[in-house]
Amino acid sequence: MDREAGTEPSETGHVTPAEGAGGLPPLLPVRPRPLAGRLGADPRLPVWIRRAVVAGLIGIIVAIWQDWRLGLTAAVIIVIADTIYQSKRMTLIPAEARVTSAQRKTRRRLFMLRQAGYLALHARAIPGTDSVIDHLVIGPAGVFALDSERWDRRLPVRTVAGSSGTGGVLYHGPFSQKERLAHARWEAAQAARLVSAALDQELTVRPTMVIYGPTIPWHVATLRGVDVFGGRRVGRYFRTQNRASRGHRLGGAEIAMIYDAAERALPVLR
Repeated sequence: MDREAGTEPSETGHVTPAEGAGGLPPLLPVRPRPLAGRLGADPRLPVWIRRAVVAGLIGIIVAIWQDWRLGLTAAVIIVIADTIYQSKRMTLIPAEARVTSAQRKTRRRLFMLRQAGYLALHARAIPGTDSVIDHLVIGPAGVFALDSERWDRRLPVRTVAGSSGTGGVLYHGPFSQKERLAHARWEAAQAARLVSAALDQELTVRPTMVIYGPTIPWHVATLRGVDVFGGRRVGRYFRTQNRASRGHRLGGAEIAMIYDAAERALPVLR
């Protein structure tokens, strides 16, 4: 693994910022997996394919029935009409309510972890705010607020040491993601507050962020108290947490109790 500017890989392969990282327990090593760019990762691709197929079929039918000029005109009209329809349909849905491709991918990966004892709630609103917790994950290793992000794959992701001694900062190209990390911590704190009240006992929720798109050149990095890793490592991250939490894991009854409390405390986004 190449050494990132401002980071210090530990002997286990876990990446931490050069200055303090919030005092969270270290993670065990996760074997890196290559992230190959795929055109199919673009969530708009299925829409474009469907639009082209429909326009092409109607254009061919009209061309056979009349002539090629009318067929071409009909195809263009179909493309324009469908584009307008889709844009209007999406504007009727609040941005917070749209399930992104990153969230769908994470949902599928979390579903595969049910056999390992993990349950997940998705798209849960924080009452009194416009914020949404993408995934609240409850399992043997504890409770996690997981934020799914899809970023531009053309821009590199890196970390640098914090100037104030408060931990590393995440960068996507030239853009600091300090606010995104702060928001992830805030969401986890809100989840902990609300679920603790419903549970009538103190609960800790660990903030995590999973990134799709660009290559993430580390296993897991803990930056300003947030665990950050690539989308393909979701399963390995939680299985690693299971191993790291030996001796103080949550049992099945505790997981079910916390899950029920979270369902009551965090309403489904509508």
